[in-house]
Amino acid sequence: MGVPKETAAGERRVALVPEVVRKLVQAEHEVTVESGAGLQAGAADDAYTAAGATIGDPFAAEVIVKVAPPSDEEAAKLGPGTILISFLNPLGNPEGLARLKGTALAMEMIPRISRAQSMDALSSQATVSGYKAVLIAADQMDRFFPMFMTAAGTVPPAQVLVLGAGVAGLQAIATARRLGAVVTAFDIRSAVKEQIQSLGARFFEVDGIGDAEAAGGYARELTPEEQQIQREALSVQMARSDVIITTALVPGRPAPKLIPADAVANMKRGSVIVDLAAEAGGNAEVARPGETYTTDNGVIVAAPLNVPSSMAEHASALYSRNVLSLIELGFDFDDEVIKGACVVRDGKVVEG
Repeated sequence: MGVPKETAAGERRVALVPEVVRKLVQAEHEVTVESGAGLQAGAADDAYTAAGATIGDPFAAEVIVKVAPPSDEEAAKLGPGTILISFLNPLGNPEGLARLKGTALAMEMIPRISRAQSMDALSSQATVSGYKAVLIAADQMDRFFPMFMTAAGTVPPAQVLVLGAGVAGLQAIATARRLGAVVTAFDIRSAVKEQIQSLGARFFEVDGIGDAEAAGGYARELTPEEQQIQREALSVQMARSDVIITTALVPGRPAPKLIPADAVANMKRGSVIVDLAAEAGGNAEVARPGETYTTDNGVIVAAPLNVPSSMAEHASALYSRNVLSLIELGFDFDDEVIKGACVVRDGKVVEG
């Protein structure tokens, strides 16, 4: 198995950490790690050699394990007999799949079934994103999150609105509650109401929208009429909020626009929006992917890209364990997990 150093701009994670390399070596796999591959994730070369890995050319291995999709240069190094395990963005980057000569397993295509939970890299990385989003908001906002009762008077708690209660949203709710905020959350999937309430947040209900859960637990795309009902219902709550964190994504489609520009215009000066859907265009109409800026009415809008990379050590550890679970399953292409994750087989893109 080979672990290249990630070359994508801003990518600090590594696909396998020394702890997992040690387990693979104990299972009689050979692991070759490119020099410096884990440095930005807190793992120096000597930590890998101590775990039993060899420092060298990872592209000579039978199985290549990465985080980001391979660049053109990296794809050219993959032979026809190679198995690649990585995030590959198959729905958004079909051209990238067509360049691959061997077999490729996309970590974002792992089926969301109970036996594959330990391999669910989307969820593990979303946990990081949801946690960090709240820290970004707390850092940008010039107010406290918790209520303080002091000799100088009482400071009210921050009002936080979380849009989307998938893994990232639930982690954002939990983190904001730990910091003492009053949290309201909204999701178009009614099934998550109890999860939201169990974390101490209020579930914001919108009349006129039925349950919008699609296959795999994802949200389906709303109709234009449902989107309008949703915007109008949420606009009042947005104006009351000190922080809005958005996490809504529909696989393979642009992010739904949950925060119209006129809602931002009605928000309080100093309020913060953290848009975790920036890589798909953002949930806020005013989001500028990759930027943090202040609107004319004083609202701070942060639309960070690749948030898990900003916490590279723990994000890498979680991702690495996901990969280990997948490898331990074996490469049986009749298995529903492997079959679901396989997007290229013997140089041919798998349709479906």
